Amino acid sequence: MNPSAFEVQGFDPANFQFQYLLPQWPLPPGVKSIITTREGQPAGARGKLLNALDDSAECQQQVFRNRCDLAEQLALVQPLPWLVQEHGVRVVDAAAIKHQSQRIADACVSRTPGQACVIQTADCLPVLLCNDDGSVVAAAHAGWRGLVAGVLGETVGAMAVKPATLSAYLGPAISQQHFEVGCEVRETFLAGAQRDELTLTEACFMPAKNRPGHYYADLYQLARIQLRRLGVTRIYGGDDCTYADTERFYSYRREGQTGRMASLIWIES
Repeated sequence: MNPSAFEVQGFDPANFQFQYLLPQWPLPPGVKSIITTREGQPAGARGKLLNALDDSAECQQQVFRNRCDLAEQLALVQPLPWLVQEHGVRVVDAAAIKHQSQRIADACVSRTPGQACVIQTADCLPVLLCNDDGSVVAAAHAGWRGLVAGVLGETVGAMAVKPATLSAYLGPAISQQHFEVGCEVRETFLAGAQRDELTLTEACFMPAKNRPGHYYADLYQLARIQLRRLGVTRIYGGDDCTYADTERFYSYRREGQTGRMASLIWIES
């Protein structure tokens, strides 16, 4: 990515400690987004992990320092709203989080300059949202369970603007080629699809060879279908695969215990 495309006061790409990618989508002036990657981190490395791999004090302290470093280098309000994600639909105001219990959510919104929305993923789909005038932004953790439960609808609703004014960016997630699911997942999505979405939804599930009752699911397309149903038609991204790209992305399906990418969006202060 071209570092000059990302200008934040106090941000020096040459000295940025985290490898990152810059989502390519048309944001209004004053709104920024960034997604960290695993580049430069060998398998099992903990130097720049943003999630704890165990309960040891050493690991917890290192993650805390890393999270502070990330916020400081991006000139963001600290602490960042690191959510306790549970594949649900709860949406919180990033600026209103005061207690640990308020962090249990799978999406957050922000209208406060300098207060970022942030979610973590390692195969699930991160969805970033922004309205046309840059007055509200959001980030949602959208794995298949969250999509079925309606996390995108809850997030769009919490933004409290006309969906037609929103743009969405689909960050790195596991691609259809590598995302095998059981027949119950396909049936659940089909049951929730509207009549005019059935053909598109069926196409999101490719039968697995030699695995009766198993399918390869297209998270990206399932999210696009839901966003368009909600009235969000300007959708970008959806080109990466966390499972296949071992150099840039963590993948839970590939590695089991692993790190997480952080997807952030915020209004500059």
